[in-house]
Amino acid sequence: MMRNKIENFAVLDFEASSLSLESWPIEIGLSWIDNGAVQTWSSLISPAATWDMNDWSYLSAAVHKIAFSSLAGAPSVQVVSQTFLNTLAGRQLVSDAPEFETQWLTRLLHAGGYDEVPSIESFEHISFALYSDYALDMLYETLERRAAPHRAGPDSARLAKSWLKASRF
Repeated sequence: MMRNKIENFAVLDFEASSLSLESWPIEIGLSWIDNGAVQTWSSLISPAATWDMNDWSYLSAAVHKIAFSSLAGAPSVQVVSQTFLNTLAGRQLVSDAPEFETQWLTRLLHAGGYDEVPSIESFEHISFALYSDYALDMLYETLERRAAPHRAGPDSARLAKSWLKASRF
């Protein structure tokens, strides 16, 4: 029963140019559970021409370890937006930081030519709705034992793996 429910969700994570209000996404990660396994798609994002390149933060880059120069050869916002929406395949988005992720998803999709932005639910809220007792303990213990790598794909996979662990109890 739980597996069917968690398969309706996809965990979203971004790495960004900074944490300012003007920041823009540089990497996207999406993870979901399919047939009892975590699946992940991620991509670097070439900055849109309309994004302010002065918003690049070297402090943020020290955390995610993505060099600005590596974005030059990344897929365009149009390609990343279309691939993201195709990969999402109607699943409900979830994030451990929905406010930030909504900001970056909106910026990405609008730059990619899309007006509509899917809503993003709170990972904690959905986790408490899906799990209880020992399963919830296992979910959070799994998260505590695995440090966030600060890369979009592995970060989203880390959260999805905690759901997979919890669904076994």
